[in-house]
Amino acid sequence: MHTMQINVERHRGRRASLSERLPEGLVILPTARVRNRSNDTDYHFRYDSSFYYLTGFHEPEAVLVMQLGEQAKSTLFCQPKNELREIWEGFLYGPAAAREQFGFDEAYAIDQLDAKLIELIAGQPRLYFPIGFDEQWDRRIMGLVQQVQARARNGKPAPIEFVDVRAAVAEMRLFKDDSEVAIMREAGRISSEAHIRAMQTTRAGQFEYEVEAELLYHFYKNGSRYPAYGSIVASGANATCLHYHENNRRMHDGDLLLIDAGCELHGYAADITRTFPVSGRFSGPQKDIYQLVLAAMEASFEQVRPGASRIAYHDASVRTLTQGLLDLGIFKGTVDGLIESEAYKQFYMHGTGHWLGLDVHDVGEYKIDGHWRSLEAGMALTVEPGLYFRPLLPDSPSHYVEVPEAFLHIGVRIEDDLVVTRDGHENLTALTPKTVADIEATMARQAG
Repeated sequence: MHTMQINVERHRGRRASLSERLPEGLVILPTARVRNRSNDTDYHFRYDSSFYYLTGFHEPEAVLVMQLGEQAKSTLFCQPKNELREIWEGFLYGPAAAREQFGFDEAYAIDQLDAKLIELIAGQPRLYFPIGFDEQWDRRIMGLVQQVQARARNGKPAPIEFVDVRAAVAEMRLFKDDSEVAIMREAGRISSEAHIRAMQTTRAGQFEYEVEAELLYHFYKNGSRYPAYGSIVASGANATCLHYHENNRRMHDGDLLLIDAGCELHGYAADITRTFPVSGRFSGPQKDIYQLVLAAMEASFEQVRPGASRIAYHDASVRTLTQGLLDLGIFKGTVDGLIESEAYKQFYMHGTGHWLGLDVHDVGEYKIDGHWRSLEAGMALTVEPGLYFRPLLPDSPSHYVEVPEAFLHIGVRIEDDLVVTRDGHENLTALTPKTVADIEATMARQAG
């Protein structure tokens, strides 16, 4: 069974790397807030990803403070040990154990934060914090700065420069080390097996949420306590809604079922989409669209390698899909003309992928100085082309074409998780059946 991983040297090394990237100043990075679900019931706490990346600490009500420069020091503020609270809500490390087990220079109870920050902020040339991320934190930090300003006559002025620390951390998080890739590889394996289980247990007459239950069962059974995001289990016309989340329709023979689901393991996300026939066999039109989307994915894979432009694999999908829609008679014209006019967006309205890591839509810039950045080893991303055929509505744009009856309400997306390597890429989710033949063969076998 998987538990939270603590690697003191890894997190200490990340803090040291951040210190090297930033000029002298003070970093203040809080974890996420506990969110209320209803009345006196909260959602399960999920730490802030950047805070966790630098600390490995997963309790709520915690703040990382880093002094940068010659007097570099990392301090954790966290909940104190509290026997009564622990009876009700569970174990707390407390400052002493947290300092020792997570490798901080100092640690204090969270209720000492403001008093300590007033001391630490004084004399700093700049302050690094997640500007604009949380209005309460913005007000709190600026209030502390004002208190330091009021005491400036003591010779320690308040900072005059304020910098969003998230940009530097995001650039670090964009490049995964071997330990991160190993976790993501395992998350991919668990998620792939869950999709196989879904294929083998899906039957006409079930509700979509019954399939979702099979996914969650496999996640939990294999040590992933949570999905990385709300699972999309979309049958029939629901598959043409990109972020469908109700998962409550009864499925029928003749439907395609689109599942977009992945587990979270040690904080890292998997993100897989597969589309398959509820009956176990693709119809002719379903197979035509499916194989077109698969061809787009394969064209995109060829562009995922070091030195290739970040946009190249999206462009490869767009060109393949546009050519296919021409070949099927849905479009008329030329591939170049249809791409230039963005006609393809009637059926393919999203990008072909995103960064992947501690967040399912992970951090990191896609462009540098206005230009698409080049792919580099260590970057992890998704490849997810799709086609969605919805009926025309009275307010549909005038240039939209009529959807042939045979393709109406078909939605197909296929998605894998890739990490860029020195000589190409590794597909972390390749275990999941993807060809028509492999899907139909998988569905013919009963789940174990």
